[in-house]
Amino acid sequence: MGVAQLLLQKTSHSVLVNCFTIFGSRENFMQRVVDIGPHVMIRSMSQFADLLASEGLTALWVTRPEHVRLLSGFSSPADARILLTASGATLYTDARYTAQAAQESRIPHFIGAPPRSNADREMYAHAREQLGEGRLGFEADHVTVAGLALLEEAFERPLAPTTGLFESLRQRKSPEEIELIRRAVRIADEAYEEVRPQILAGRREIDVALDLEIAMRRRGAEGSAFEIIVASGERGAMPHGAASEKVIQDGELVTIDMGARLHGYHSDMTRTLAVGSVSGELRRLYRTVLEAEEACVQLVRPGVRAADLDAHAREILARHDLAQYFAHSLGHGIGLAVHERPGLSSSSEDVLESGMLVTIEPGVYLPGFGGVRIEDLVLVTDEGYEVLSGATKEGL
Repeated sequence: MGVAQLLLQKTSHSVLVNCFTIFGSRENFMQRVVDIGPHVMIRSMSQFADLLASEGLTALWVTRPEHVRLLSGFSSPADARILLTASGATLYTDARYTAQAAQESRIPHFIGAPPRSNADREMYAHAREQLGEGRLGFEADHVTVAGLALLEEAFERPLAPTTGLFESLRQRKSPEEIELIRRAVRIADEAYEEVRPQILAGRREIDVALDLEIAMRRRGAEGSAFEIIVASGERGAMPHGAASEKVIQDGELVTIDMGARLHGYHSDMTRTLAVGSVSGELRRLYRTVLEAEEACVQLVRPGVRAADLDAHAREILARHDLAQYFAHSLGHGIGLAVHERPGLSSSSEDVLESGMLVTIEPGVYLPGFGGVRIEDLVLVTDEGYEVLSGATKEGL
């Protein structure tokens, strides 16, 4: 039965689309589970099945948006849930997304009819039927205490907490994921190069941020990966200084942290640039941060401890009496979330592996004076590393 026929069934209060009929067989369906390529789909589903077994679970109720999108390709994951079992998965959402789920979801999907309260009851009833008497887990780091109480009432059983089941698998990216992130990087790089000549004295930070956002969207981005940071002058001492109405002045440094989102995947890069002629002390800060950034990039390779990279950046900054102004970790992984494992901090136990994508972003921040950060997105390869970021760095 096709989707159109299902939608025409006036007596039905829900829509369950069987994607096996679309893809021809269960085998074909299982090779289309993740919307980023067959290699990831096959690997991920077998690994997820193993993870469920290792946790003693029959199924997992998936609520974290990036995991919903990973499994289904559905682009409104905040309004959807997934019941994941060893043999497959079902996407649950409501009638607002009937057409969208039919177009985007790579797994069978259940559409609850309005009103929303009835849709929820239908959703849980269908999920209980799929689950049977099995043991159900939930993502404990994404469900509140009140939310857990509602789930246990809806599923008529206690739920088992899980943490980190997806995160460990997401650290190493597939070739398809890497290609999507390359495209997101390229979009951000090109947008920066377009806007860079317009970052002049007399312009407001928020106007620069808007120009960057528009330039990325023109190139196909779904949007910005995060709120664009444009911090000029003394505001450069704020690592997360969102663009303000401050007017950029001649003789200031401007730090821009930006990225593009493409098909749910993110890029991230930072550049600090000079407007007009800047002081010798600002140039010293810039050159020191650039030295630390480039030195750490050159150390990236499989087997390197993330904490050692962070320590190396601090050693370089310490030689210039600037380590005390480095207020955050050296970097982080990136993918479906802007910040994900591995974490490049002093306390990290992560070890770099081929296929990981990490940011290298040392910075120094001097309250009342200004700051500098330089960030590249780096792919860990079998032989070492590849810098994906290509936006121009200043020659101060």
